[in-house]
Amino acid sequence: MAYKIIVDSCTDFTGSMKEDKHFQLAPLTLQIGDKTIIDDDTFNQKEFLKIVAESPISPKSSCPSPEAYMKLYGGKEDVYVVTLSANLSGSYNSAVLGRKLYLEEHPQKNIEVFNSCSASVGQTLIAKKIQEYAQTVKDFHEVVSLVKVFKEKLSTKFVLENLDTFRKSGRLTGIKAILTSVLNIKPVMAGTPEGTICILDQARGIQKALILMVNLIVQDVQKPEERTLAIAHCNNYNRALLVEDEILKRIPFKNSFVVDTAGVSSMYAGDGGIIVSY
Repeated sequence: MAYKIIVDSCTDFTGSMKEDKHFQLAPLTLQIGDKTIIDDDTFNQKEFLKIVAESPISPKSSCPSPEAYMKLYGGKEDVYVVTLSANLSGSYNSAVLGRKLYLEEHPQKNIEVFNSCSASVGQTLIAKKIQEYAQTVKDFHEVVSLVKVFKEKLSTKFVLENLDTFRKSGRLTGIKAILTSVLNIKPVMAGTPEGTICILDQARGIQKALILMVNLIVQDVQKPEERTLAIAHCNNYNRALLVEDEILKRIPFKNSFVVDTAGVSSMYAGDGGIIVSY
């Protein structure tokens, strides 16, 4: 059966995914003061980071509307949708409402919406796994079941250069933000199974924090020979390669890739941030 995979724009595409017509993008909108930026293929990361750095106001994002998702659901293909964690964005609820409305008029259509409970390359890995199963398993409902199992085993960890976006948005208290800045403390954070964010540990300085993250991955990864290592970076490719090298020296992942963050991931990760999923 023909298929398409719709992802919101917190999904960070590999080069091959950008060229593959099976993948379709539902862009979020980024707002910084009076500036509005569509998170699609026109997104300019360096310009965005400059605007964010100069603004005292936290950037915000708006999810695609149910109507936007409904337009993407059209056609004869089976439809699989991957969204940013429902605990971080309204994108999942919007996609689900769009599905409900679309099915009222097209009840035979196969549409499944996956709450990634993750972000960035976590979503990328889910989307790629959907394609793998859609090309081999074929049956829609079996693909959905297999992807749900895969999603439950997915892990995401990240280290940020600075916590400005978290501070500006109120996700950190002022005292904690000041301490992390003055003392150069970098927390290692992770996605929870529920799709929220937690702090696993912390280190002084970005390099120590990245190595700490690598150590934590070594401790919890299971069956790496069956897994893909995915790394997203915000404007620091060399740092991403360093992390990839440190991980692969110690863990025999089946394969790996590195991607640049698009708009939503850049907003959350900030300049220099590193996100790892596996």
